[in-house]
Amino acid sequence: MRLALITLLSAVSLLGWGKTGHRITGQIAENHLSPKAFQAIRGLLGTQSLAEATNWADEIRSDPAYKKSDPWHYVNITDGASYDDATKAPNGDVIAALRQMEATLRNPATPKQQRIEALKFFLHFAGDLHQPLHAGKADDQGGNRVQVRWFRSIEPTNLHTVWDSALIDQEQLSFTEFARFLDHASAADIKAWQASSYTDWMEESRKALPQVYDFPKDLPLSFPYVYKNMPLVRQRLLQAGIRIAGVLNRIYE
Repeated sequence: MRLALITLLSAVSLLGWGKTGHRITGQIAENHLSPKAFQAIRGLLGTQSLAEATNWADEIRSDPAYKKSDPWHYVNITDGASYDDATKAPNGDVIAALRQMEATLRNPATPKQQRIEALKFFLHFAGDLHQPLHAGKADDQGGNRVQVRWFRSIEPTNLHTVWDSALIDQEQLSFTEFARFLDHASAADIKAWQASSYTDWMEESRKALPQVYDFPKDLPLSFPYVYKNMPLVRQRLLQAGIRIAGVLNRIYE
């Protein structure tokens, strides 16, 4: 089984959740940190919150020094293949990056600046993996090549952008409002979600793809698409935040 690689269309087209979405996951994660994890993270980020730190991995992509991180935002596997059995992308992918960042954070001998960057990468990539199209189809570049119209907009957009930001922006909520509305997971859900693996997160995103692609191709995406998909968007944002906290709590306990 062979890993199918994506060629990036542009630095903007594969941002994962938009800025608001990533901040939502960061805010929810911070709400669920243990006291030890909270103090350890303050030692790395100072006064910067997790919500503030979540978008750093996108902001530095224009810096040539971080060009190597481009393929770490996504993973694409041919249908029927498992991640563990597939040939791995030579420059890494989001799952390999999450494992690497976690290992860096767990090693107290790693220089502090490297641990700070690993934390910021981890926060972002964990959110990315919960956006279904970041574990999407290689042949359409994770929805980037799927042209759609969003409501009455004259200019077309693409399906990836709809899932990155348009669906979330449609709610017209700040990230703090959105996080407050979402952050009511049951104890049972928190326990189950935090017991899952990075490949579990990927498989959940892949299983959501039929729903993501289910829309009439001759009509703009509008209220019916929003109504059908917002529960999934909310669930994935909430799961990402809860799981980020779970990993960080384990690291620092």
